[in-house]
Amino acid sequence: MANSINTNRGALVALQTLNQTNKGLETTQNRVNTGMKVSSAKDNGAIFAIATSQRAEMGAQDAVKQSLQRGQSIVDVALAAGETVVDALTEMKSLAVSIQDAVADSDTETKLMADFDALAKEVHTALAGATFDGVNLFKANTDAISVTINTASANNKFELKAASGTASSASLVFGGTADGTGGWTAPADNAAKKTAYTAANVETALNTFTSTLADLGTKSKSLDRQMTFVGKMQDSLEAGIGNLVDADLAKESAKLTALQTKQQLGVQALSIANSSSSMLLGLFR
Repeated sequence: MANSINTNRGALVALQTLNQTNKGLETTQNRVNTGMKVSSAKDNGAIFAIATSQRAEMGAQDAVKQSLQRGQSIVDVALAAGETVVDALTEMKSLAVSIQDAVADSDTETKLMADFDALAKEVHTALAGATFDGVNLFKANTDAISVTINTASANNKFELKAASGTASSASLVFGGTADGTGGWTAPADNAAKKTAYTAANVETALNTFTSTLADLGTKSKSLDRQMTFVGKMQDSLEAGIGNLVDADLAKESAKLTALQTKQQLGVQALSIANSSSSMLLGLFR
């Protein structure tokens, strides 16, 4: 190859190598800074698109989790009130037996009936107060009460109470009347009360109500399992995204050191190549 001051092939090659090293160094530094091997679409368009889609899915799963937590709270409040109602009904059954044994219109009968009335009012107050976020599973409802359990467009609802559900208080009136808002009015007189305040009637009401509680308990367990599933799903999504875009920092650290050394050598090689032209002056001395 001819020696020329117009064309310095060695310098051109050294410059290209140095530029390539600088580009690799910039990429590695970006990975070290961000901790990601794919931080933008220009790094890898396909992987970036997949990761972005999965991040959106993770955000949607957060909304699902909030919906499930709301459902759990609604059911838990209902179950808490239900325990109070069951305790009251259990005591009312004992009172009902005593009322039937008491002498008609006696002071004892009147006191027993007053205790029964107080417990019945307590039952209806507890049912009316079992409200969370405006939802009460013991009240009558027109539309189904449900929560979202996944991000699909179909079959993504968990029903807490079916549409056209009746009020639980309807089976707990014991001859009186309930207004559905916690109010309860006892039968008109002691004779009517004695007819309604029987152990059989309380037992029927207790069986009906405990069936409702059993259904709520089953749904509470289902919500717990669904919450666990959503948590695992989010963990899997996060791990999957990490597999796609996270950088191996140990590997990148080693590469960074190598590229920095290569960059220094490239600068020296370019300096040597540039000095070759000045060496030609020696031929003219």
